[in-house]
Amino acid sequence: MNRTNYQLFDFLDFDPNEKPEDQPKRLWRAGKPVEIEAVEGVVEVTITFQCQTPSNDTGADLAIPQVLKKLYIEALGEKILRIGIGEENGVFQNSEMLQIAPDLERMPLSVEKTQNDWLVLDSKHQVKAKFSLGSHPIDHWSELLPEPQETLEMCFYPDGKKEVKMHGFDQFFPARQDAYGLAYIQEGGLTQAMTVSFHTKPGEKFVGTGERFSKMDLSGKTLQMKNQDGQGVNNQRTYKNVPFYLSSEMYGLFLHTSAYCKFSIADHSTRSVQILSEEPHLDFFLIGGEKPEEILHQYRKITGFPSLPPLWSFGVWMSKMTYFSAEEVYGICDRLRREDFPCDVIHLDTGWFKTDWLCEWKFNLERFPDPLGFIEKLRKNGFKVSLWQMPYIAKEAAQHDEAKDNKYFGSPLKISKQEGSNFSALDYAGTIDFTYPKAILWYKNLLKELLEMGVVCIKTDFGEEIHMDAEYHGMDAKLLNNLYGLLYQKAAYEITKEVTGDGIVWARAGWAGCQRYPLHWGGDAAATWDGLAGSLKGGLHLGLSGFAFWSHDVPGFHSLPNFMNGVIPDGLYARWTQFGVFSSHIRYHGTSKREPYFYPKIADLVRSWWKLRYALIPYILKTSKQSTITGYPVLRALLLHHQDDPTVWHLDDQYYFGDDFLVAPIMNDEGNRKVYIPEGDWVDFFTGEKVAGKQWLQGIWSLEDMPVWVKDGAVLPIYTKPVSNTDEMQMDQCETLTIDSKFEGIWKYLGI
Repeated sequence: MNRTNYQLFDFLDFDPNEKPEDQPKRLWRAGKPVEIEAVEGVVEVTITFQCQTPSNDTGADLAIPQVLKKLYIEALGEKILRIGIGEENGVFQNSEMLQIAPDLERMPLSVEKTQNDWLVLDSKHQVKAKFSLGSHPIDHWSELLPEPQETLEMCFYPDGKKEVKMHGFDQFFPARQDAYGLAYIQEGGLTQAMTVSFHTKPGEKFVGTGERFSKMDLSGKTLQMKNQDGQGVNNQRTYKNVPFYLSSEMYGLFLHTSAYCKFSIADHSTRSVQILSEEPHLDFFLIGGEKPEEILHQYRKITGFPSLPPLWSFGVWMSKMTYFSAEEVYGICDRLRREDFPCDVIHLDTGWFKTDWLCEWKFNLERFPDPLGFIEKLRKNGFKVSLWQMPYIAKEAAQHDEAKDNKYFGSPLKISKQEGSNFSALDYAGTIDFTYPKAILWYKNLLKELLEMGVVCIKTDFGEEIHMDAEYHGMDAKLLNNLYGLLYQKAAYEITKEVTGDGIVWARAGWAGCQRYPLHWGGDAAATWDGLAGSLKGGLHLGLSGFAFWSHDVPGFHSLPNFMNGVIPDGLYARWTQFGVFSSHIRYHGTSKREPYFYPKIADLVRSWWKLRYALIPYILKTSKQSTITGYPVLRALLLHHQDDPTVWHLDDQYYFGDDFLVAPIMNDEGNRKVYIPEGDWVDFFTGEKVAGKQWLQGIWSLEDMPVWVKDGAVLPIYTKPVSNTDEMQMDQCETLTIDSKFEGIWKYLGI
């Protein structure tokens, strides 16, 4: 066992096997501030740092003189503080992560000194930060242990109300620290990492941090913010990390970095949430607000708002891994139309190239002899074409020599492999360098040729991991790895929008800012009940991390125990379909048959749910538009609407779908589950029966039914005319469905 249960070793990554005299790292701890001033509306605080003895029982190493560092505080609007410390130049740097809203103007700050405190005030004389300089009361009777070191005592008030207190005294005796309020780590005389911690209250809960396949409340977890190929949705690896959390005490924290970092959320110490960033500076935003949605709205004002995907994207997408020829695709699309399954998109995964998985951005002309005619024929049948590709160049690829000669992929420093899922076992020579403008233009031109043929969407698969032993034009690989998905998706999104007019990708990796380039899906879930449950958890946390649009592979990507060739049970297929209907987007994909007619016992049932999906598109579109200007995602954790109900901060298996629907997917063969009905009056969407919250319900739902309620009195835009795809929809002919005493269930209303 390597865990020591001591913060210095387990969180700050000091080596417990090193003798103090041999320890190459040194910890520097923040002490008292010595100076404060406001310079052009930004407050600069000079803080002392004292080197610590290199052992678990830390103390001041007085043989090494103190150093001074400046901490900077600025206010953006009335509810956001930005705090930075580290290198003197460039603490507040711009980056691709930031897209600060024009109305988020800097509010000038001033300083006021009292006998015991230094106060930071905004233009409305609200206190935005406080530095405590007074001493703590004591009743002296023993000298058994030394006095505690001087420690920085600092509180922030991002909205002028809620206190966010830096935790300077998380300790047992003075030498045994469980958290450091503010500190940095040096090795070889250079700052390698910085850490900050904030006080947590008993019962405080935390959500967000990206696509987390965990229970709703993340308290008691230490999370590594390092993007990886998740290889499923039931482990600690994740495709989408976002260095942002939301506290039940109504504040949010966004760490502005692409460096590897760790968040210990009331874990190493239940008194602290701690952050360690592998950079020589800290730059973070504290966001205040009265509601979770308000905090998420402010977060989007920092990192950007999602754009609205096109109407057709809300229809059904059909795919599997993979279709290998034009004739195969024609057969699938014709049969879907013949058997009255409405569908908008046919996706070609890894098999449209000359060699399966060998991404060359060109159709195999033997199996797809007329790509332009192929795409046009499908378009006339109401199908749009989406294509898979990846950002890695294989040695065997036609573009390899050109890319290598022009340094369009990272220059290898030594032989290495891209470590993510590689079902083809191809040798990927390099990762496209999206920090290099010439490489971006080259990549866009590869996609442009396909988009001009009529392709509507590029699946920007992978991107969570890059070749780490390579040199990139714009930044070190360790800073690029997390940010890579953002740069990759931005390039594909921009060229797609330029050529087609529609801003969309189908993406897997994620980091702060990726929400600007929808849409994202949840990765390679197992086609099992726990795969469904893990997918939903990931989607809920992602929606609490700034993302609005999210989907998942119906009915899971791979089978168990045979990864490629398992048979999907009818019940799982049907239940996951129901979940997909009540998601922002619905795509069928996986390693074996996914077309509904291969499941004859439930094909009629699936057809009815697809028709319901199309009936709901006006409502989904309305909700989606709302999600591009607020803090709401389409698929929402209940806490976004019932923040004062402590129960909902623990619910990870049910959700709001827009403002009006309460959805609880079935996750077992028996059809049973418990559902929490939150405050309000609710109507069963399928029977019209009324129920009042707050209460728990337990029941058994047949395969034809699903636990879905809608708010009593809700007014829903509905499309009732039968269509085979969204091109046939005339949105000015939507009907308005009022959920009142006359409503007897949606099946009866639609006549399905």
